[in-house]
Amino acid sequence: MTAAVVARSGRSGLDPRTSVLLTVVTAAVVLGPGGMRFVPVAYALGLGLAFYDRARRRALALVVFVTAAWLLGWWVPARWPGAFTATLGLTGFYLLRYGAAAGIVAHLVVTTSPTGLAAAFNAWRVPRVVSVTLAVMLRFFATVAAEFSAVRDAMRLRGLTGVRGIVRHPVLTLERFTVPLIATSLRSSEDLAASATLRGMGSRRRATSLHPVRFGGADLVAVVAVAALTIVALALPPVLA
Repeated sequence: MTAAVVARSGRSGLDPRTSVLLTVVTAAVVLGPGGMRFVPVAYALGLGLAFYDRARRRALALVVFVTAAWLLGWWVPARWPGAFTATLGLTGFYLLRYGAAAGIVAHLVVTTSPTGLAAAFNAWRVPRVVSVTLAVMLRFFATVAAEFSAVRDAMRLRGLTGVRGIVRHPVLTLERFTVPLIATSLRSSEDLAASATLRGMGSRRRATSLHPVRFGGADLVAVVAVAALTIVALALPPVLA
């Protein structure tokens, strides 16, 4: 059973409120002043969440990304000093920070359903105009990702993908990629709006959840792990400087 199905079934996984807090706090700390000290902590947390979700591809992508960003930001400028490599180093510097936050965001998007996110916001007494908007956005991103894969597969059948296809037909490739994606995105947004209306998300009465959100042992382990990693990051000298 995949992590997304488990999260939607409500039988296990982190509480949506824990996932939201981890996402917000990690992004604020890593992208803020002095955030490079906590970048290894964020990547360790992202890898831990990926293994917890049994998402091996996400864990591998994080490892590959952090390795490439480190090479681009530190190893290449140190090996070949110059203006161009300094620009590459600055690019790798920011990619490393944004990638650390993206690893936690990926966990939130994959494991949290729109209904779970809405239930979490209802438990926090968040205004419905905010909770409904974010819940629909979460579903919209997943729908766009699925449509992106479908359009890419259709273009592959027509030989318009890859470096050769883009070089031979650049305008045609752009047209046949963007037009279907925009059309399907608009249609999906209308369907999501109708679905939200049928679910009563525009009602003034507070909605109930089939699987009420509650904190569990996994949330306690996540909080303790984050606290321990933060203490280690503060006690040891910065790894990335």
